[in-house]
Amino acid sequence: MRGTMLWFNEVKGLGFILTEEGERLPVRAPGFAGGIQPQGRCAETVVTFEINETGTERQAENVTLVPEESQRRARLRNRGGRR
Repeated sequence: MRGTMLWFNEVKGLGFILTEEGERLPVRAPGFAGGIQPQGRCAETVVTFEINETGTERQAENVTLVPEESQRRARLRNRGGRR
């Protein structure tokens, strides 16, 4: 599945992902593939993940960051020079 990071607290090792369907899923530090966790501000970083259902809780695991799709491009202004 795909989604976007809402936030991740490096100290607590906990964050949330917003799925394409609008569901908020918790993700814990061990849930990141290869141990590669977000560093610093990670809101709107695109991720891929799997859902693990443990009892009554659903959480994201095997989360992989997709940084090339997360970067927004600056909007160009005044194309064609000044008038």
